[in-house]
Amino acid sequence: MSVDRRSGRATFVGVSTKRLCAVALRPRSLFSRSLTDRTDMREPTAMAVRLLVLFLVAALVSLSVCDAASAHIHTHQHNKVDSNERMEDGAFSPRDADHYAEGEHHQEFDHEAILGSVKEAEEFDKLPIEESKRRLGILLTKMDLNDDKYIERNELKAWILRSFGMLSAEESQDRLDDADTDEDGRVTWDEVLQDIYGSDPDDLAHDDKLIEDDKETFEAADLDKDGYLDSEEFKAYTHPEETPRMFPLLLKQALQDKDTDKDGYISFQEFIGDRAKSKDKEWLLTEKDKFDYEHDKNGDGRLDSDEILSWLVPSNEEIASDEVDHLFAGSDDDHDNRLSFDEILDHHDAFVGSEATDYGDHLQDIERFTDEL
Repeated sequence: MSVDRRSGRATFVGVSTKRLCAVALRPRSLFSRSLTDRTDMREPTAMAVRLLVLFLVAALVSLSVCDAASAHIHTHQHNKVDSNERMEDGAFSPRDADHYAEGEHHQEFDHEAILGSVKEAEEFDKLPIEESKRRLGILLTKMDLNDDKYIERNELKAWILRSFGMLSAEESQDRLDDADTDEDGRVTWDEVLQDIYGSDPDDLAHDDKLIEDDKETFEAADLDKDGYLDSEEFKAYTHPEETPRMFPLLLKQALQDKDTDKDGYISFQEFIGDRAKSKDKEWLLTEKDKFDYEHDKNGDGRLDSDEILSWLVPSNEEIASDEVDHLFAGSDDDHDNRLSFDEILDHHDAFVGSEATDYGDHLQDIERFTDEL
């Protein structure tokens, strides 16, 4: 279980809502022992039990039994990347880290990149196909900056970057609403502290360094130094990696954490730090390659300030370009390097959800359950 410091919510890392629902519905305690231990159970009876279970599951899924856990089966999560804001090496997790996970493509990322809102994406997933396409058509007229009825690559990229900003603002506002106990539209450090860490002295003592860094981030985000964070300031606190005025603090904190010889640079040994103690040689070689060929851009064997920030802060520009390539690859049927409105609407499910997308995931869940019986 991990705690997302943007959301303050505890989640079970690597376990999706879909999987939790499937496990909850699987009646192992009712049937497993009788099917394996009772040697007099004949195959027709076992098959009848399986069919009965499958029927019940199909009925339950169609009635959206798991709605309490998620709005729909292929869940849009407000907090991505296994609910962990930082990667193992200390860099901020890129927002597309969940686009492909465990060998599976997750369309939720694509839909949110177009709609700019988790809540809107959830609403689309409940719409009839024609209504979903109608609303997508309206969005296309706004996306089409030169009014030529085509979406060029630069237009789609600009739209996606806009969506990324909207998604961060939505997530930050949800988080502010959770922490704002007196409902005055802004938060104090005490409200944030209580929301994230609670009031247990043991927890506070255990997370002392995290709390110290969080408070420093809070104070840097407080632009007018009034002791409160409004919605814009709070967004800088929850998403410092997307707020350039917060970059000096990120650099300072990274150097404090890793620059053990205090020379203002991070060497490879400082970069891997204590992580190397529990890793094997293959991991060490992989990290060395990443350090040399991805992070150390000038090849001098150490990371300077610009290289540190480039390592810490994911590039939304690059992520948006990758998403443009992904959507064009699946939708540009005539390969003219632009998307007509018709091409997009023909491939609407790549851009937005609908009840058909949701129903398809229901069927996949039933098929997976059948395989497990």
